[in-house]
Amino acid sequence: MTKNIKEDKAMMIYPKGYQSSLSQRETQKAIKVVKDTFQAALAGVLNLDRVTAPLMVTKKSGINDDLNGVERKVHFTMMRIDGEAEVVQSLAKWKRRALYRYGYKAGEGIYTDMNAIRRDDETDNLHSLFVDQWDWCKVIKKEERTLSYLESTVQKIVDAIFFTNEKIKMNYPALGLDMKKEVFFITTQELEDMYPDLTPKERENEITKKHKTVFLMQIGGKLKSGEKHDGRAPDYDDWELNGDILFWNELLGCAFEISSMGIRVDAESLHRQLEIEGCLDREEFDFHKGILDGTLPLTIGGGIGQSRLCMLLLQKAHIGEVQCSIWSDEMRNECKEHGIILL
Repeated sequence: MTKNIKEDKAMMIYPKGYQSSLSQRETQKAIKVVKDTFQAALAGVLNLDRVTAPLMVTKKSGINDDLNGVERKVHFTMMRIDGEAEVVQSLAKWKRRALYRYGYKAGEGIYTDMNAIRRDDETDNLHSLFVDQWDWCKVIKKEERTLSYLESTVQKIVDAIFFTNEKIKMNYPALGLDMKKEVFFITTQELEDMYPDLTPKERENEITKKHKTVFLMQIGGKLKSGEKHDGRAPDYDDWELNGDILFWNELLGCAFEISSMGIRVDAESLHRQLEIEGCLDREEFDFHKGILDGTLPLTIGGGIGQSRLCMLLLQKAHIGEVQCSIWSDEMRNECKEHGIILL
C-alpha cells in the first residue's frame, strides 16, 4: 500500500486509504490463529510450561512491577482482608518467585497470559489502557548470564514470530507481511553515538527502518549524554543485559516494539541499580531479599505483547482493531473517518 501518513495532535497515525484486509469476524478468527500458533512455538523453542497467573497482588508484597517507576497502579481495599490490593502492571517479579515455588530447574521455564490495566498510558495507535501479553520466565545458570545467551534467546523468539507470520500468510494470502528473520543487535549507547541529534524514538525509527528486525540493548541506565534512552524499573532487568525487540511497521512507518525482555538482576546488579535510583529501601521486601540471599533462581524473561503481535501480523493500523478497550469518543470518531473500526 502506498502511504501518505498524517499525524494529528494526539500523535495518531492514519495511513492514507487504509482498509483492513480482514472483516471484524475474520479478524477474530485470525487472532486465535496468531495466539495459538505463537504460544505453542514459543513454548517449544524456550522449553516453557503454561501456568496460571494473578490479576492482582497485595501492595505490601512488593511483587508488582513498577515499570518506569512513575505509573500509578490501580488499587483497592478488600472485604475482611487487611491492606490494599493492586492490579498487576506486569508479572516480572511474580514469575521469578513462581519458578522457585514450583521447583523449576535451569533450562526450564513458564509462560502465562498477563492482563493489566495501565491507567497512565497515553492511548494512540500502539498504546491502550488494557495490556495483554505473554509473560515468560526461565531459570538459567550463572554462566549463562551473558550477552551471547541473551542474543541467542532473542533469536529464538524472533524465529517463533517468523514461523507464526508464515502460518498467517498461508491461511490469509491477503496478508503478505514481509518480515526479516535475522536480528540486528545494537546498544542504546551505540545508537546515540550514531544519531546524537535525534530523540530516542527517532533513533529507534532510523535503525529499525534500515535493519527491519532489531534488538535494542542496555536500556535503563544513563547514556554519555546524561539522559536515559528509556526507563526501566531497577529490580527486574539487569540494565546491561536487557533490551527491546523491534520490527519495522511499514503500514505505520515506525519502529514497532513487540517485546521488552532481559536477563534478570542478580544480587550485585539489583543492589547497584537500586542504589542508582535511590530506592535501597526495597531491599526490605521479601522478593528482593530472595535475590540478595540467593534463594530465588537466576532467570531470563520478558513480556511479548499479544495484541501488538496480532496487530503487526494482521497488518492493522490500530491496536483497538484486535482488542477491546476504552477509547475517547474523539478517537473512535476520527478512526472511523479514516477507515479504522475499533472493537
